[in-house]
Amino acid sequence: MPDTPDHTLLCVARVLTRNVVEDKKQKYFLYIPSGGGRDKPVFVTVHGVKRMAKEHAAEFASFAEHYGVVLVAPLFSKDRFRDYQRLGRKGRGKRADHALNSIIAEVGSLTRANIDKLYMFGYSGGGQFVHRYSLAYPERTARIVVAAAGWYTFPDFDINYPRGVKKAKGLDNIRFDPVGFLSVPTCVVVGKRDIHRDQELNKSGRIDRQQGVNRFERGKAWTEAMADAARSYHLDTAYIFKKIPACNHCFMKCMHRGRMGSLVFNFLFGHDPRERIKKYSDDRIDN
Repeated sequence: MPDTPDHTLLCVARVLTRNVVEDKKQKYFLYIPSGGGRDKPVFVTVHGVKRMAKEHAAEFASFAEHYGVVLVAPLFSKDRFRDYQRLGRKGRGKRADHALNSIIAEVGSLTRANIDKLYMFGYSGGGQFVHRYSLAYPERTARIVVAAAGWYTFPDFDINYPRGVKKAKGLDNIRFDPVGFLSVPTCVVVGKRDIHRDQELNKSGRIDRQQGVNRFERGKAWTEAMADAARSYHLDTAYIFKKIPACNHCFMKCMHRGRMGSLVFNFLFGHDPRERIKKYSDDRIDN
């Protein structure tokens, strides 16, 4: 493979492992549907702290094929991106948001896909990254699904980032625009059994008081806070909370037992071309 991207050399309908041309250490997984990538939307799926980027790509590849979208699964390695969930604050490793932007620019050049606005999903730590990326780059974000995030950045301009959006401490050149980030349609999904305070959960007393004591409570509280904030700006943005039955904090169980893939793609892209699936985009907060 030459050092310059060449879309004519890419295979379609299979998960490809790639390294960014301008940063050989930056790996990502790419799936181009059989119809090719030209003008297609781009779906980004972001792993949790177990770094299951390859598994994300494999699980979502069939959905990308059926919907005719280009799939990108970045790998934020532990040694380079210790703080990727919070985009990568100064002194805590590389900036994950900058890394994703570089990946997307390369994918656009390789596939000719439409990279103007991204359709994004993140699980656990990836959910943290995705909702914060949307807060920081609403102009680049079409819609997002946040799954089982451990904790959230609330739309509170009295609290500094990452708990609030008063000031983006440690993130140079990031300024939060409430009208922008409150205009991105968002679905939060959490397993019904994801209520345990495991070792990966942030157990800070400040987070507990602000957001709740487990992922289920925190996801619902954030969804409600974002919906309230949007209404205060006279925005009718969709903020939806969905529980996944019979699932705890496990990406694979949510995908297989909880059919999370169908929920994600239905919210991001609408009806599955193969079958009629109930649309979620007209819903609001679901108790």
